[in-house]
Order: sequence, then C-alpha cells, then structure tokens
Amino acid sequence: MTDEDGEVYDVAVVGLGPTGATLANLLGICGLSVLVLDREAAIYHLPRAVHFDDEIMRIFQNIGVAETLAKIVRINPGMRFVDTRGKLLLDWPRPGEVGPHGWHASYRFHQPDLERILRGALQRFSTVKVRTQAEVLSVEDRGNFVELRYEERKTGKRRAVFAGYVVGCDGARSLVRRTMNTEMEDLGFHERWLVVDVLLNGPKPELGDHTIQYCNPERPATYCRSPGMRRRWEIAVLDGEESDEIATTDSVWRLLKDWLAPGEAEIERKAVYTFHSAIARRWRIGRLLLAGDAAHLTPPFMGQGMCAGIRDAANLAWKLALCAKGLADETLLDSYQAERMPHAREYIETAIRLGGLINTAGTRQALEAAFRQDDGTARMESISPRLGPGLAAGSDEHAGRLFPQPQLANGEMMDDVCGYAPVLLAESALVDKGGDLPFPVLTTEREPAVAACLKAMDTRAALIRPDRYVLGTATTREMLLTMLRNTFASPLQQGASV
Repeated sequence: MTDEDGEVYDVAVVGLGPTGATLANLLGICGLSVLVLDREAAIYHLPRAVHFDDEIMRIFQNIGVAETLAKIVRINPGMRFVDTRGKLLLDWPRPGEVGPHGWHASYRFHQPDLERILRGALQRFSTVKVRTQAEVLSVEDRGNFVELRYEERKTGKRRAVFAGYVVGCDGARSLVRRTMNTEMEDLGFHERWLVVDVLLNGPKPELGDHTIQYCNPERPATYCRSPGMRRRWEIAVLDGEESDEIATTDSVWRLLKDWLAPGEAEIERKAVYTFHSAIARRWRIGRLLLAGDAAHLTPPFMGQGMCAGIRDAANLAWKLALCAKGLADETLLDSYQAERMPHAREYIETAIRLGGLINTAGTRQALEAAFRQDDGTARMESISPRLGPGLAAGSDEHAGRLFPQPQLANGEMMDDVCGYAPVLLAESALVDKGGDLPFPVLTTEREPAVAACLKAMDTRAALIRPDRYVLGTATTREMLLTMLRNTFASPLQQGASV
C-alpha cells in the first residue's frame, strides 16, 4: 500500500458522535494519522444523551476540554425513586464535593454542546481529517490494510481511502458491524418510551434538581433536570398504544399535566424510542473494530449509554497507537473486547434490573439489591465495575480497577501532568534517581498524595495505563522490574532503566 493507491491513514473512524469524536481526539494525541467519516452535514441539534460521570469527565480532561465543559454542565445531586403516591422509596445521592477522580460524580449536559466542543478540539491536530456528508459504502479488510469506499453526498463523487484499522462508531445500525457479520446478543429488554425535551418559559423550582424515577406500574416515568431551562421526561408507552398518536402535542401535554401546563414550557423534542439491551458477540475481527452503540445498547435508567462508548474509546485508542506504530503485537487488540465487554454488560444488566423495578413499583429492598455487587456489598456511592480479564502485570490484585486522580504537590492534578500515557507510581526506594523510563514516574518521596494512594492499596508501586486503570502492582524492586519488562510498554523501554 502506497500513497499512489489513495489517501492512507493509520486509523479510519466511521461516525462522529461522542464516541467517534473522543476516539479521534485520543488518537490525535497519540500522534496517529486519522480520517473520520460521518454521513451527516452537521451536529444533530436536539438533545439525546444527557448524563455522564466523573470517569468520563476525566477522559475529557485528558483530551483537554474538561474545563470548557465544566462551565456549561450541571452537577447532578442524585437520583430518587418514588412510588405511585410520591412516597420516597430510595434516595441515591451523589456527593456534592469533588470525588477521588478529581471531578464530581455525576453531570447533566446538552449533547450538541459536547459534540461541538469535541469537534472543535480535533482542529488542533494536523494529522486528523474530518469529512462530513460522507456516506461509507463499503469496508473491506484486505489483510495488511482496510479499504473504505465512500460517497460525497454533496457531489455524488465516490472515493477510496486506505487505513491500517477501521473503528465503527456508527451507531446501532452500524455498517461496520454488518460488514464484520457479527451478531448482537439480545439481553432481553425492549420497551417503547416517549422522550420529551422541553424548554421552560420561566423558573419551575418545584420540579426539583434530582433525577426522579416514578415507579408506577401503570405508567413508569423518569424526570431529568438538564442545564439551563432544559428538562426531560421519559414516559413508558403501553402495549396497544400507537407511537404516532402518543407523540402528538396534545397527547404529550396530557402526559405532562402532573408536572407542567402548556404555557409553562415549549416542547423542543418529542419522539418514541424503543430502548434495547444488546451486545455484539465480536468487537474485533482482523482490522475492523466496534465501539459505542455499534458494540452495545443499554436502557437509559443508569445514564450510562454514552459513557460506555467513551470508555470504549479510552480503552482502545492507546492500544491502536501501539499497534499502528509497530510497538506491540496486534494480539494486544484482543484485550479490548475481553476487558470492555464484561464491563459494559454489568452496566446494561444493572440498568435492566432498575428498569424492571421502575416498571413494577419495586420495594426499597429490591431497589437496593439492584445496586449491590455479586458479593452482596453495597455500592450505592460509586458504581465502578472492574474491567474484564485482560491485561495484567506484576501483582494483579488491583489490575482492572480504575485508579483515583490525586492532586500533586505542585497543585496540579495527576492526569494534567501525565497526559494520555502510562504512569508509574512508586516508593522512592524502588526506583533509581534519574531513571529514563519513557513515561512519567511519580514517587512517594515527592508526592504525599501518591503515597496515600499506594498505602490504601497496600502496595509499593503501581503501573497505571493511559485509560487510568491499574495494569499491575509490585511490592519489591524485583517485582517492579519484572512488571515493566512484561507489560504493553516493554517495546518502548529498550535501554530504559529504573
């Protein structure tokens, strides 16, 4: 494959929603050449996803857009579950203070604003090209590269480009997934819900700032407080009701009568969606990969649909970078599905359980049980599953756990200092001064917050991946050296020492 064959890229990303835009930004940070193709001419102007959590804000921090986002999002105080009489069944508060990852636990946002910021960030990279109104027609893995053919919708001209890898971030009806011929495993949840977004004409404080799940077996509903004057309701559509009829303006106002009168707000969007739960059986075949809704679909009750796609991007980008640069064997990419699939499945299954309880006016005990881990311990304060079995080094007791983001002695946050790269945290006695590892090393001697994190883990060193999950830990210098020799980073460390 040469330049004479057509444009050549390390990675082509199909789809420029939040997942595709996040992936393209991270690949740009890694220095790869990237082509992003999207069939639409512009950002979809109406709200869709409305929630993300601290882990996702941390990924946006690594991209460099978190501070901009922080000015336009709303901190979410939590979720409440009420019965048919309005009695509180369960209160799931989110902490009001900044948490261990350096951000608040829960945010509400307006998706067009997020997409605009992510797309704007792509302009930093001379190696990343974005083409909108580009309808991908075919994707063919030719062994050593992938050939993509697409049509410029504006001109009708057809073009061919080549990439080392293609990632389908192209949604539930993914062309890339169809090309891969991988089925979706049905996880059993398929329900129609009416989604209504409104713009209030004036203050309406009685609606409250919390997300509220109305556990009503006759007509379950969810209320969401979004930034500014935006509010959302998701209301179950009953068997026998026609989607077109229930989405009429008159019908919507009848359903909202317990909360709003027509003169109090303008309807921004009203549409019936079928919420699905499914997960692709294969996320990678050869040089073709899936991310976001192309790989998994979840009901909205946990607010984790978009979050799952953003996590996919953070997990995948650095692995693609190592493979594209010839610094790791392509088998590294097998860890992507191995780690992300069980992680995404746990969020989906929790959302399904919650959806079932909301539909049947579940008891407080049943609601609490939906938030418990397999070992029965409560996890109401922070739902953060471990990655599936994948990459591990040294002691794997903590491998696959998301590592906190401490504030360093100079006042900066760890991720701002380290960037989207590995970082070694270690007791000073385990590393020689002046070591030349090709990624940051933070020692306990200089960083008390790092010392506290390692102490809490009962270890003396931890190697953290670019996506901020623990790769492995060590308690002796010998274990540390072995861990470094046997990690994903080993090709980068030829001649390096600690």
